[in-house]
Amino acid sequence: MTQRAAAAAAVLAATALLGLAPQAAAAPASPVPQPQSATAENKAAAAQAATAPDTLATLSRFFAREGKVSLTAARPRIEGEAIPVNHLSPEFVAGRAGAPVARLEFLAGKAVSSDGQQAALWIARTEAGWQVVNIATGDDEFRYAQLGAAKLPGGTVFREPQIDAWYVAGGSRVLPLDEDAVRAVGADGTTLAAYRVRVARAYGDKLPGSAYAEGGMAGGYAEAEAVPAAVAADAEGAGVPWAAGAGALVLGVLGVAAVRRSRRVGARA
Repeated sequence: MTQRAAAAAAVLAATALLGLAPQAAAAPASPVPQPQSATAENKAAAAQAATAPDTLATLSRFFAREGKVSLTAARPRIEGEAIPVNHLSPEFVAGRAGAPVARLEFLAGKAVSSDGQQAALWIARTEAGWQVVNIATGDDEFRYAQLGAAKLPGGTVFREPQIDAWYVAGGSRVLPLDEDAVRAVGADGTTLAAYRVRVARAYGDKLPGSAYAEGGMAGGYAEAEAVPAAVAADAEGAGVPWAAGAGALVLGVLGVAAVRRSRRVGARA
């Protein structure tokens, strides 16, 4: 499909080298729930985490990792304010009455290096406060937010991480924003009800509390090295499970599929 699954293991290793994985691995087994909305206070806290000296130092190493720019010349900067990133909601998949199609997964801050490289800082609320839990190459989060706002003003832009598909939902419609979503719901989109039928069929047996999850296959906090290599090869299939919380953005099984879903490189859900 894309290069993201093949690159996932390598990016996970790079994440460990950059010092993000140890921080996440040290987190508790029950991740802190994310807020329901991105308030001004949350955005301010995310901005503080994004611009912290340690974050900027890590970004310098991240941008310099492939030799495109030297460590001292990277000079990363944060552009604009953090934006909310929504993922398909397991409550919606389960058919819970009134559940929205998506829920806030993390906030994303745009990082840019001196040579024009871009990356998204995934910033989540943890027991230690708002922290950067992953760095992902590219600008997917920001690009799809803009596409969704243009395609369906006022709609909710969200990602279905199991197949790396981006949508915008509003009223009773779900519209695709990328080729993965087009393959899933067609170029003209689908109804919200029909979309729920599809995701319930694909993921209904992998929700938190299921035998699949109880068997330890639904992500959560773990050492990066513990991620099965075989998962990366099949990371984009419908069998990829729901992750357990914010820390799984980097280290959960679902994180293997999500580390970079862009066309350029490689999850509580």
